[in-house]
Parts: sequence; structure tokens; C-alpha cells
Amino acid sequence: MNPELKIKICGLTNPGDLRICQGLGVDFTGFIFHPGSPRYVSPDKVGTWSKQTELRVGVFVNASVREVLDTMDRAGLDLAQLHGGQDPDFCSKAGPSRVMRTFWPERFDSCRDFQDELQRFEETCRFFLLDAGKSLGGHGRCIACDWLQDIRSPRPFLMAGGLGPDNLDQILETRALGVDLNSGVEKSPGQKDPEKIQIAVNKLRGMK
Repeated sequence: MNPELKIKICGLTNPGDLRICQGLGVDFTGFIFHPGSPRYVSPDKVGTWSKQTELRVGVFVNASVREVLDTMDRAGLDLAQLHGGQDPDFCSKAGPSRVMRTFWPERFDSCRDFQDELQRFEETCRFFLLDAGKSLGGHGRCIACDWLQDIRSPRPFLMAGGLGPDNLDQILETRALGVDLNSGVEKSPGQKDPEKIQIAVNKLRGMK
């Protein structure tokens, strides 16, 4: 696989799993600040955990701009992953250089319609994240669209959606900057599986 692919491990809930990711040199570590998630973690707790060279990402669903910015400060975040359908104005107020905005390709009938939606956010986001389903996340399956390989995004994007060691090949067919791994590298919600993480990272880096 492409050694340039960026790797994000999301849904981290404890410093042990974080250290495993840091030891493997993943590019992004993700923490979910939506109280309804089984992977929820306190921003203040995350703020006490050591950060190395990775970009630290917080997932937000229904939070206000003020809440997002406050949590970013408390948790020491580099990026806010907006997962609730926030509009370009919200992204702009949160800070274009600090926003990773989530999109759901399955909402759209065609690649052109989807790209039109992405274009609306070109000036207000740093990264995009493409996920399965039509809202929120945690669906535990791959994106079901037969035109993913045709997407030409105005911003670098990561692919999510139930990805793990056994289903990473689809990434090669897209123009994705990287992948977002969560449920596919877990023992249970919020508890990562070090072996699965290692296998996935090795595959993504072209190791055998």
C-alpha cells in the first residue's frame, strides 16, 4: 500500500491506547466528545495525556462554536472534527485551518452532486472526512458508493467507515489522503486491539 497514506486512530479513551498509537507513529489521534457515544472521553482528561508529533483531533456533534473552541483549548486539540452537519459559517467561526468536516457520500445520488457539496466548504476547512451512512457515525461498515474512486475533492480527505486490517484495499481505489480507523481496530467500543492496530498500520505502510 501507499507509504504516504496518513493514519488516524479515533475513539481513543485511555492513555495506554494513545501510547500504542504514538509508538507506531500514527499521524492523527482522535477523541470523541459527544456524550452520547460509548467512546466519549472527558476533554479535561485528554488534556492531561502527553502529546507527541501527532495531530490531536476532537469529534463534535451538537456542540456550539464556543463549546468547540473551549474544548479544543482544554484538551490540547489541533483539529475539530465536525460530525453534525455544521454549515460553512460554523466551520469558518471554528477556524478553517482547524476544521476537519465530515461528509456522508451515501446521501448523494451522484459524484457530481457530492462534489458540489464539498465545494461549498473549500474555503472553511483544512481536511474532509468521508464516512458511511447518512448521518453521525459508528455504523461499522464501509461506504456503499460505487463512485468513490471518481471523487476529486477540493481539500485532502480521509476515509472512514468500519475500516480495519481486512478491508483496507478500497482505499487504493480512491484519492484519499489517508484513513480513519476506529471500530475496525477495537476489542470493544473504546478499547483498542493493539494487534489489529499493528496489522493495519503495517498494511497501510506497505509492510508484510
